[in-house]
Amino acid sequence: MGFWFGRSFAALALLVCVLLADPCQAKGLSTKFYAKTCPDVAAVVRSAMAQVVAKEPRMGASIIRLFFHDCFVNGCDASILLDDTPTFTGEKNAGANVNSVRGYEVIDAIKTQVEAACKGVVSCADIVALASRDAVNLLGGPTWNVQLGRKDSRTASGTAANANLPGPGSSAASLVAAFAAKGLSAREMTALSGAHTVGRARCLMFRGRIYADTNINTTFAAARRLACPQSGGDGNLAPFDDQTPDAFDNAYFKNLVAQRGLLHSDQELFNGGSQDALVKKYSGNDGMFAGDFAKAMVKMGGLMPAAGTPTEVRLDCRKVN
Repeated sequence: MGFWFGRSFAALALLVCVLLADPCQAKGLSTKFYAKTCPDVAAVVRSAMAQVVAKEPRMGASIIRLFFHDCFVNGCDASILLDDTPTFTGEKNAGANVNSVRGYEVIDAIKTQVEAACKGVVSCADIVALASRDAVNLLGGPTWNVQLGRKDSRTASGTAANANLPGPGSSAASLVAAFAAKGLSAREMTALSGAHTVGRARCLMFRGRIYADTNINTTFAAARRLACPQSGGDGNLAPFDDQTPDAFDNAYFKNLVAQRGLLHSDQELFNGGSQDALVKKYSGNDGMFAGDFAKAMVKMGGLMPAAGTPTEVRLDCRKVN
């Protein structure tokens, strides 16, 4: 994977809180939150993620997705990590997450290492935020300073997960609206969608795209159909980007321009609509994409639980204390 670090933006260190100072400060987050209480937390998370991504690059993409699916449901509060119990139905088995979101055991392992260094100090939510940043960078993408100080929710909502997470059949308008509801602009939505430059999707999620959509490259559609029949094979995987599937680059946007988006919702970003011009810019300028993506990740990472939500620093990310 070494050559990925040589990309023009791989070493880009973005001090994005300078640009987003008010939101960061208003939410009580700080890059120095653990400076005295757990000064090595970032190094512990980075070391663990380096081993994980070296062993299985796809897991890097899964951790990025885990962060997004956490933040989009009642804020970045690690609610997605809570296991269901006989008296509690959380988010893991919501439609957008079940048999799809993965990496829970990675966060568990990192939490164990962090707890060994600083018991009861670092939240699971902050570990997910750090791990997602490291996943992006280890796959060749940008880095940024992670704002820290989140707390873990003592509750979760499968209903909210089903209502808040955009599906693979989403239109451009519904994507813009879903992100706007979280205070994220259409540009930030398009930049964050670029995370689909890495990772895989299940046949179930793109079957409609490759058999029913007309705005699709025919060669690309034929290739995807080989492993995704019209019935059966729901769990068969295909890379979002079949050119550089495990490199965090701007190939996602190049694919959209060539009508090679894997999901219907992907291709909606380049389909004669409001985001076409930005997609074209990103397709020709990976540095612009990297910068916008990093800033958008910081902003999304500032989404907090609603006022009054009971929170804590969990000792075990899967259950409340």
